[in-house]
Amino acid sequence: MSNLSRYRVVCTLSFGDIYGQIIVWLIVIFLSLASALALMGASKPIYAISVVGLILVLTVPFLLFAFVTTLLNHIELMSIDPATVSRNVTPTSTASVPNQRPAQAAG
Repeated sequence: MSNLSRYRVVCTLSFGDIYGQIIVWLIVIFLSLASALALMGASKPIYAISVVGLILVLTVPFLLFAFVTTLLNHIELMSIDPATVSRNVTPTSTASVPNQRPAQAAG
């Protein structure tokens, strides 16, 4: 377990990495809703509901798989040199970063 302290987990995922996946999934959803509306107009509401349900059931697992694999591809383990990182963080080292603030509860 002492070897784990020599590594840092870094996530480099940004919104641009999953933007295309979201756009494709939205297109699929809008096409399924359009086909459902066409079937509703043809007085077949059972088919319309089943088409939307079937498309949602078939596309959600692929969407989740794409999101999870994209996320896992952007997680990196970076090794940390123990000589450059001290165990005790001094107040002067945190004062040099002006944009860091402690987390606060939303309320």
